[in-house]
Amino acid sequence: MKKCIAVILSLAAAASANAQTFPAKPIRWIVPYAAGGGSDFLARTVAQTLSTQVAQPVLVDNKPGGNTALAAAETARAPADGYTILSADNGTLVFNPALYKSLSYSPTKDLAPVTLMGKFPMILVVGANSGFASAKDFIAQARAKPGGINYASAGAGSPHHLAMELLKVEAKLFMVHVPYRGAAPALADVVGGQLPAMMVDLAAGSGFIKGGKVRALAVANPTRLPQLPDVPTFAELGYKNVEAAALVGVVVPSATSPEVVNTLNRQIVAAINEPSVRTRMVDFGVEPVGNTPAQYTELLKNETVRWHKLIRDLKITLD
Repeated sequence: MKKCIAVILSLAAAASANAQTFPAKPIRWIVPYAAGGGSDFLARTVAQTLSTQVAQPVLVDNKPGGNTALAAAETARAPADGYTILSADNGTLVFNPALYKSLSYSPTKDLAPVTLMGKFPMILVVGANSGFASAKDFIAQARAKPGGINYASAGAGSPHHLAMELLKVEAKLFMVHVPYRGAAPALADVVGGQLPAMMVDLAAGSGFIKGGKVRALAVANPTRLPQLPDVPTFAELGYKNVEAAALVGVVVPSATSPEVVNTLNRQIVAAINEPSVRTRMVDFGVEPVGNTPAQYTELLKNETVRWHKLIRDLKITLD
């Protein structure tokens, strides 16, 4: 018994010492998307300040594929020492388990939440020449012509796709989904008039909105966005349940010690709260967050209940 206690105490002391000296070498930050997108921007913006704070290189490694599953599985298999971290969105941690019958990773068993970095609220946009003057007008016309309106998305199973499906349910609409490989080509076709509408995050759509190429009709956020003060929320229009955003956070292999997770949390949240980082995030269209592992875990549980019900009810599958 005494020997067992000694071993336990020794392991605990080693874990504590590791947390106190962490990080002592470069950190690899995996991003499950190609360079240039919103998740990549967020990781690189935070990583730059994080690297300065901890006096170690933070190396962003883009690993797209499998609807983020390739990067998630690679992270799950990595050593649980805090030196491999993953940018994970609600596709990785919430949607994929409901959309696929089998996954190469388990969000709850293989990955541990560190912090939610930021939110990319969804916005209903239409082409400038689509003829839709307001969200009420769009909903009324869609309701009057079941199946007569097609909508674009950044991809099947993306937050953009599921945000519009949520609106369809709440407003009792029937519209046809046309998935694209990313927000940029979807927006290009909305601008060109091939499709009339889509849900898009501000980071991807801001330039098109400011340039008058698409018109923002409503935001799927509890409050109006400071960047779009004249655009109403869906709640203001009577659809209080239409709230949707791409939620991008940081996770690590699940066996990572709580001490290292908490150390990472403090370091990343400090980077997010650095004034220049927050300004860059807001300017890009991201709502900065930075919360505790427990708060992030609770958010993911609530999001899983909400979105899995929608996915089940609509029988959406990607297998």
